[in-house]
Amino acid sequence: MVRCSAIFEEIFTHHEMENHDESSARLKAALEGIPKDIPVIAPSCAPESDLTRVHTPSYIRMIRDFSSHGGHHFLDPSTYVDEETYTVASFAAGAAAESVNRSIDGESCFAIIRPPGHHAEPDRAMGFCIFNNAAIAAAVALDRVDKVAIIDWDLHHGNGTQKIFEADDQVLFCSIHQGNIFPYTGWVDEIGTGAGKGFTINAPLRAGSTIADYRLVFEEVFIPALDEFRPDAIIISAGQDALFDDPKSGMVLFPADYGTLTALVRDATEHQLALVLEGGYGPSHGDAVRQIFSSLQGSPVPSTQSEPHRTTRNIVATLKKLRM
Repeated sequence: MVRCSAIFEEIFTHHEMENHDESSARLKAALEGIPKDIPVIAPSCAPESDLTRVHTPSYIRMIRDFSSHGGHHFLDPSTYVDEETYTVASFAAGAAAESVNRSIDGESCFAIIRPPGHHAEPDRAMGFCIFNNAAIAAAVALDRVDKVAIIDWDLHHGNGTQKIFEADDQVLFCSIHQGNIFPYTGWVDEIGTGAGKGFTINAPLRAGSTIADYRLVFEEVFIPALDEFRPDAIIISAGQDALFDDPKSGMVLFPADYGTLTALVRDATEHQLALVLEGGYGPSHGDAVRQIFSSLQGSPVPSTQSEPHRTTRNIVATLKKLRM
């Protein structure tokens, strides 16, 4: 059986605002999905030198300064800072980096962390996100390997991760998300710039999409891109907020579907996977996490009964043309 681990510590229940969507309450369901036989490892705090790999010094200083003031401060309409935010977010970044290092060493690892990170840009907090955990993990991994792929299956587009690596040919970024919702980016023609042109792939799906739509994108676009890119490490920005019962979702994914997506990526590479928690706010989140671990440990890819939407087929056809 493949070695697997999880990273979690009570520190991630801090950085807290009661009745806010991004609070420690949403971690409870996710934690219930960790199988009892999976070792849970304590995180390390990312040093500032790792944060500056993807964020500007002035932005990091701003987060630290706001945290030192005490109380709650909003950086945008949905993203807050309290007296523990800088520390908690630094531990989240450290856990993400640890997850990818463990994957490189032959152990699949899921960092169950908060605050999430994929909306955070080099100089800007956004959409609940403070530091871009997956991007920091990828930058750390590039000290050890030549190429890293990031697959983002969160309900929302990972605009921050895209912006950080859009001109970088060492990072392949693939995002599948509900189109025309926050942050209103991630269209098919966003393919990267300069040396990174062609290394960004976006699949914005219509509301109501099912595993058949997601699977078509993975099998026809993402996995061929992985085969061509041949990454040395794969990071998944694992937001499970496309679940049918998630209050933010317009999609129709079920917990087992996340096991399917995990297995598709697992079978497309010889490397172990690093997963970093992003969104996920619904009651079945724990079941989805359980299915992810089951696939990491080798459960087979189930068949899919439904058919993808015509719009998804059109998106896949367009993405294939863009990559020719």
